[in-house]
Amino acid sequence: MSFRPLHDRIVVRRVQSEEKTKGGIIIPDTAKEKPQEGEVIAVGAGARNEAGQIQPLDVKAGDRILFGKWSGTEIKIDNEDLLIMKESDVLGIIDAKAAEKEAA
Repeated sequence: MSFRPLHDRIVVRRVQSEEKTKGGIIIPDTAKEKPQEGEVIAVGAGARNEAGQIQPLDVKAGDRILFGKWSGTEIKIDNEDLLIMKESDVLGIIDAKAAEKEAA
């Protein structure tokens, strides 16, 4: 990808949601909501604080995050649908180790 976000913006790829419920019901595409979970693809350098210093971001490329339902701007880069959002739109980072324990 040849795109680098500026300041406190991040580029996120939505994680695909399940097509079946736990009970085995198949959800059609028209009834699905867009997932509010994604993987951070790229991050900006950070925002400047009042003293003019760059404050680094808490998220980094590869993090799995949760974000608000209406967060970000949808864009298409290299035929891939991505989101650009500010770091403040991120609700939290999902710990990969905890997610693996729940799946097991």
